[in-house]
Amino acid sequence: MSRSFRYAVLGVVLAVLGAPAAHAESFSALGKQGYAVGPMGQGKSGALGWVVSKGGSKFFCRLRASSAYSGGNGMVGFTTSGRMIKMNRAVYEATIGGRDPSIPQLADLKAGRVRPADVGACSKI
Repeated sequence: MSRSFRYAVLGVVLAVLGAPAAHAESFSALGKQGYAVGPMGQGKSGALGWVVSKGGSKFFCRLRASSAYSGGNGMVGFTTSGRMIKMNRAVYEATIGGRDPSIPQLADLKAGRVRPADVGACSKI
């Protein structure tokens, strides 16, 4: 395949994935309103994310992060279908030139200690 075709396909994929869901709320706005974040789990579609709730109101916020550090020397990647895939951290860090501080810890994601940068759109459930 030619490079221009690959870039065109990549552009379309990024545009589709970056489109916000209908009736979506921002994770930051929900946090400011006092919503509590639950542990990471799978939504009805199988996507990974968190249920944030306050009273009777609940939202499912999708995982935006594509990878996470696991322990001292492990690493996992996330698929859109909600699966975690083990990655070779040494090879990854050698490729990018060292540790990336923007990549979250898997334990923090699982416990619901998330940064807004790691969370995608939140849909009412």
